[in-house]
Amino acid sequence: MPVIRINGIKLSYDDHGAGEPVVMVTGTGAPGRIWRTHQVPALKRAGYRAITVDNRGIAPSDLCPDGFTLADMAADVAGLIEHLGAAPCRVVGFSLGAIIVQELLVARPELVGQAVLMATTGRTDTLLRAMTAADVELADSGIRLPPRYAAYVQALQNLSPETLSDDEQLQDWLGVFEMSGVDLSAARGQLGLELIPDRLPEYRNIDVPCLVIGFGDDLIVRPALAREVAAAIPAARYTEIPGCGHYGYLEKPEAVNSAIVDFFAGDPEG
Repeated sequence: MPVIRINGIKLSYDDHGAGEPVVMVTGTGAPGRIWRTHQVPALKRAGYRAITVDNRGIAPSDLCPDGFTLADMAADVAGLIEHLGAAPCRVVGFSLGAIIVQELLVARPELVGQAVLMATTGRTDTLLRAMTAADVELADSGIRLPPRYAAYVQALQNLSPETLSDDEQLQDWLGVFEMSGVDLSAARGQLGLELIPDRLPEYRNIDVPCLVIGFGDDLIVRPALAREVAAAIPAARYTEIPGCGHYGYLEKPEAVNSAIVDFFAGDPEG
């Protein structure tokens, strides 16, 4: 994976395929390779070049233990796009990654031609604030949850009732969660960055075409929050993928990938 120096830090990214570039920005604690299983192959088949990035705070990018801001992360994506000479390019963001992309659209709209914003929000509500405070407290406590316990909690939080009721699928997911684990202390620098003030008024100035994707059973970022973002951005449209939770891009990848590719191709129904 290439490592470049941007904004005073080392930033790691990976480059897949050829064609028009799509930069992909992950959520809290996730490495760029999370896109490789489903989204990167779909974009390559559609003729795009998929560029995945490890956000600051996630190795092998710099961990930045002294702290950083959402604006820093948006500036990192801007710097990567400029380093690649890719502007204006398409950008995809998920959860915290989508908020990063939204801030990029406010600060540097000339770098982006189209954007996809998945499981996103334009403000912090009570549940998001409570969940984040709990995650921060757990990370700072130094406690590491037993893997099997952490796996089932992760499943309940991020998967749909449809998947939770499918014994075979659920067993596969639990195995993945148990092996991969979620070490909140490793992503401590990113925790809390999704706690944004009401940014919807600022988003009304975004003129980049956007597709906002909500996941029907998302308990982390409820679809109503994503719909607010779509309603605020004048050139945005909203689609909702049913039967999936917060990890909808992994739980229902075919539907998500189809929506992304159709939007990029200019399909008015995509």
